[in-house]
Amino acid sequence: MTKFRNSTVLITGGASGIGLLLAIQSIQKGAKNLVLLDRDEQALHSAKGKLEVREDQLLCLPVDITLEKEVEGAIQKITEKGWEVDILINNAGVVTGKDFLQHTATDIERDMQVNSIAPMKLCLKLLPGMVNRGRGHIVNISSAASMLSNPGMSVYCASKWAMTGWSDSLRLEMERKKTGVQVLTVTPYYIDTGMFEGVRSPIIPILNPEKAVKKIMKAIERDRIILRMPGIVYTLPFLKGILPKRWLDVIVGRVFGIHHSMDHFKGRQNEQT
Repeated sequence: MTKFRNSTVLITGGASGIGLLLAIQSIQKGAKNLVLLDRDEQALHSAKGKLEVREDQLLCLPVDITLEKEVEGAIQKITEKGWEVDILINNAGVVTGKDFLQHTATDIERDMQVNSIAPMKLCLKLLPGMVNRGRGHIVNISSAASMLSNPGMSVYCASKWAMTGWSDSLRLEMERKKTGVQVLTVTPYYIDTGMFEGVRSPIIPILNPEKAVKKIMKAIERDRIILRMPGIVYTLPFLKGILPKRWLDVIVGRVFGIHHSMDHFKGRQNEQT
């Protein structure tokens, strides 16, 4: 029996990319009910055709997770179904991908809201039920950018630093109070989806979406508290701790070429994925 069997899984940004792959894997591992939140209604409609699940076991809800009224409406629909969310996967994310001086106030607000504030608020609405039942799983898809500064990603880095800090602090609180709620923080390098179209990484491999999702699913099953991908990302905290900042800049920026990885970034505009 897997952790997913007979569970209700909610995935934000679930209509495409990593979110949709996580949805497919959840069903394959025995999830009873599936809730997908995504602001792209057309993508949600397309996702339905890719999911081998009965109509009464699926909710595909067009929701902008930064709008609390829409989130509350979605939770109401889940409640009306008689469902209780067992696994929450905070997957939705956006990246602006330009120097900070080129950002607008709207860019900053959107990136911070989608990548860090909205996941916290959604979790706040669902977590009490998990604690009351003595079980549940919160999965927060953060980024390796939450551990490393990078040109062209200033606000994205800020939002993911917030996500990672909150996620692991939440884990400690859940463990200290022995709630039975598990928290997993995922910090992947670039994943080969449209979100990071145009990114170049000459040394560290860009992650394959299918392989990344399999690792995330396995980490959930094993109650892991942190998942970093690829393996070299596990060395970052150590390198940051022992190297002078300027040396780290040289190794990360020049040797591995990460500081130029966003130079040809295109991405997908105005998308949560």
